[in-house]
Amino acid sequence: MKVDIKRQFLQRRMDDVVDLTGDEGVLKSIIQRAKPSAEGPTDGLLVDVRYEGILAESGEIFDTTREDNSIFTFELGSGTVIKSWDIALRTMKVGEIAKITCKPEYAYGNAGSPPVIPPDATLIFEVELVACRPRKGATVSSVSNEKARLEELKRQREASAASKEDEKKKREEAKAAAAARVQAKLEAKKNQGKGKGKAK
Repeated sequence: MKVDIKRQFLQRRMDDVVDLTGDEGVLKSIIQRAKPSAEGPTDGLLVDVRYEGILAESGEIFDTTREDNSIFTFELGSGTVIKSWDIALRTMKVGEIAKITCKPEYAYGNAGSPPVIPPDATLIFEVELVACRPRKGATVSSVSNEKARLEELKRQREASAASKEDEKKKREEAKAAAAARVQAKLEAKKNQGKGKGKAK
């Protein structure tokens, strides 16, 4: 029964597989495309999803919202879900259903893995993005503004770090140049002394 479920799951028609992380840690293929006008979520928005999780090796379903047709909600980019979900959901649009395959380092890994999931397990999720919306009391524009503010702060921190690194490099170069000058003077004095002998 479990193997049949896996076969049925894997044989669904899917678009080409996309490597979202560049190391094949998170692979995504679209099972059902969203409407062209559909929106996609950004960090800070709440996303509503339906999903089914399968152990890649055995085909066993370890978690699903399909049995009771429930919705799972989380804030995108907040680190409350496994890495692969934050990565993959950023690429989805409302109404899209995707197959997400994730290696252990993008899933539970050795820490915090539920008892039914081996730490070294590769997981397959079929995820449907049902909706995305701002947190209560926030608007899409305020979330976007906050994201822009955080991005600007990040840019400023990076620029400051780069500037400090440049200053450090210049200090080190100046120090090395000064040391080279001192060494050259010492060498010059040593060479002058050689020709004169002991007589003054």
